[in-house]
Amino acid sequence: MAEKVRAGRCVIALDGPSGSGKSTVSRRLADALGARYLDTGAMYRAVTWAVLRSDVDPQDADSVAKVAAELDLEIGTDPHVPHVRVDDTPVETDIRGPEVTAAVSAVSAVPAVRKLMVGRQREIIAGAGWIVVEGRDIASVVAPDAELKVYLTASADARARRRSTEYATDVDLTAADLARRDRLDSTRAADPLRQAVDAVELDTTEMGIDEVVAYLRQLVATKVSL
Repeated sequence: MAEKVRAGRCVIALDGPSGSGKSTVSRRLADALGARYLDTGAMYRAVTWAVLRSDVDPQDADSVAKVAAELDLEIGTDPHVPHVRVDDTPVETDIRGPEVTAAVSAVSAVPAVRKLMVGRQREIIAGAGWIVVEGRDIASVVAPDAELKVYLTASADARARRRSTEYATDVDLTAADLARRDRLDSTRAADPLRQAVDAVELDTTEMGIDEVVAYLRQLVATKVSL
């Protein structure tokens, strides 16, 4: 399958809220398919990291937009070694910290930031051949013509447990933070989190990573011409 995948072009869009398993599933799926991988959330986190480093208030939309416009952002698409650099500085670890996590919803809600990032994401997708793209607005905004659209979800409890295990944080505090981010992401004016009407919804609450990846590979085989 991998040789056929690399020879053609296909966009697989995986959307969903935090803790639904998007990142791990997307990377493994891309690896299994011999495809590229794009974590659009990492791009918004990188902008947020730069905003905080510049001592800019994440609520100051004009200043945030200025930081984003001047940013030298590089993001890799190899599922084995995804990397993110800002002004040639590796930030893969820093963008996952609590400060960035607390501010990323505000930064990513700025329309000018979304317009800039969506443009960059479309450029990457256009030159990637087969690619698995994860985020919150991939199927609805970034790549509405994607060959396969999937909306990953899970119960609030499952998402909180997964995220607290990943980052070694308190489950209750993590649940509260996820609820806050869900509210902000789904109610923002620009490109809110929502399920595309033609997306396949997959509840991963009772599924392991291997099960989810296997299911998605079957979806690819049945819905996409290989």
